[in-house]
Amino acid sequence: MTSRERVMRTINFSEPDRVPIDLGGMKASGINVQTYARLKRRLGIHSPTRVLDPRFMIAVVEEDVLSRVHGDVLPVDLSGIAAAVRPVSEWQLRTLFDGTPVLFPPGISIREAADGGWELMNADGSLSSYRMPKGGYYFDDVSFNHGGVIDPAQFRPPKDIPDETLRLIADYAGKLYADTDYALLGWGFGVCFLGLSLITEKSQNVTQGLPDEWMMMLMTEKETCHELMDRSVDAAISCLRLVNEAVGDYCFAWGIASDDSGTQRGEFINPDLWAEMIKPHYAKLCGWIHRNTRMKTFLHSCGSIPHLIPHLIDAGVDILNPVQTSAAGMDPATLKHTYGDRMVFWGGGCDTQSVLPGATPEEVREHVKERMRVFAPGGGYVFTQVHNVQAKVPPENVQAMLEAAFEFGER
Repeated sequence: MTSRERVMRTINFSEPDRVPIDLGGMKASGINVQTYARLKRRLGIHSPTRVLDPRFMIAVVEEDVLSRVHGDVLPVDLSGIAAAVRPVSEWQLRTLFDGTPVLFPPGISIREAADGGWELMNADGSLSSYRMPKGGYYFDDVSFNHGGVIDPAQFRPPKDIPDETLRLIADYAGKLYADTDYALLGWGFGVCFLGLSLITEKSQNVTQGLPDEWMMMLMTEKETCHELMDRSVDAAISCLRLVNEAVGDYCFAWGIASDDSGTQRGEFINPDLWAEMIKPHYAKLCGWIHRNTRMKTFLHSCGSIPHLIPHLIDAGVDILNPVQTSAAGMDPATLKHTYGDRMVFWGGGCDTQSVLPGATPEEVREHVKERMRVFAPGGGYVFTQVHNVQAKVPPENVQAMLEAAFEFGER
């Protein structure tokens, strides 16, 4: 069975020959560049390590690595295609604070600050709001949620895609589809209605970087919030109509939203308020995709969201990631028993908070074995760890995780 066939079977709730594996199929199933470089050395692979997105500092997972770990998914992330098609010779070499050499995408500009940290520059040469402290691992948005007022007039999500960009997208996805048998997961022009995720571009985020202000508006200015979210969905549909014409025959699913809705202990928005304010707009977007494309709908939400999952299913969300099983109410057995025939779980395969960083390889292996025992029966499950593999995770643990996913995922 090919990777593409394997993924299609499982997202339609049939058991494939083995559970599909995802490493780097999207920006929340990837691996930190430093950890990835160490994993490659362990595997005997010595190619240059590329940074997929400087904000996340996760790696471009190469086909050599993907085949070694039995991966089944490649990303068609519209934000990274322009860099992906450029030759490696045009990528920019830089040494990270721990001494790891990596290549940043063409056009990325980083300035060293007075304190030795790094500052990410905008395309026009101006200073962005992203900073990495000296010795750090990630770029943080230092302007996030620093107060202010949301101005509805300033929310202008893109409604069109230039023809040249569409041709680039279509050529890139078409080549991946023709030259490989990987399943292709699409991402771009989604929505963000709570504002706590960087995967959705700022221009498509209704909170304008002020989620605290937005949360109050959801209770006090409901008409304005509905208008902004409806405007967001309409813009997304306008763009996704063009995207579907370009890559709809290639991608099995599309990321409609990256919208973190939970903390470690529970939803940070009342589920009744979520159902009243946000659910109708998800339903509109998912409904359009289901009526007009062959793609499934894919949602990323971190945290404890057990009371939102029934609403997500009602709204038309097909696939949920990252399935943060360490959070309250997210017990794997309960999730699988309650929703496993209606929601595809994409994640939950290894706890990246308490297991992957500090356990022994054998403990990681047993942990993955148990997750496979719970999630795999009946299909509807794609293995990946809970969100990205972080910096300083032992590469032997990453290898143990992926080898166990392959071994215990076989049916």
